[in-house]
Amino acid sequence: MPTPHYGQPRYRVIANELRERIEAGLIPPGSLLPAESALSTEFRASRGTIRQAIAILRLEAMVATAHGRGTYVNWRQGENGPDEDPKTETRRRQVAADSELATLFAVEVGTLLVEQQSITRTDGAVATVIRTYRLLRTRQ
Repeated sequence: MPTPHYGQPRYRVIANELRERIEAGLIPPGSLLPAESALSTEFRASRGTIRQAIAILRLEAMVATAHGRGTYVNWRQGENGPDEDPKTETRRRQVAADSELATLFAVEVGTLLVEQQSITRTDGAVATVIRTYRLLRTRQ
């Protein structure tokens, strides 16, 4: 348990200790903070006090809470996190509408459409693939 800092509210002392652990890498980015009950036991504080400490870290964007999953340490800028340097490549091509696309666009099967495919990669791995379709516009 950390040494009490006189003059500071207990939740601030706990928030400072957790912040130091995060910054030192003891609780690495992307990992869960210990459960509120475990922190309550460790710091000998009520769950309300622990929640106030976590709220401070949330306001500082150091952590994020997902309902039913817990509180995670956020990735800091400049670290190799899941959203670090995403690269997107886009390809366009003409495709013939299959029955599903023809129904959606209310056109005949075989009508030419433009398919746009965007592939986003993070650290070389595919993160998302998005395909969009539109009617091919012909000049008149």
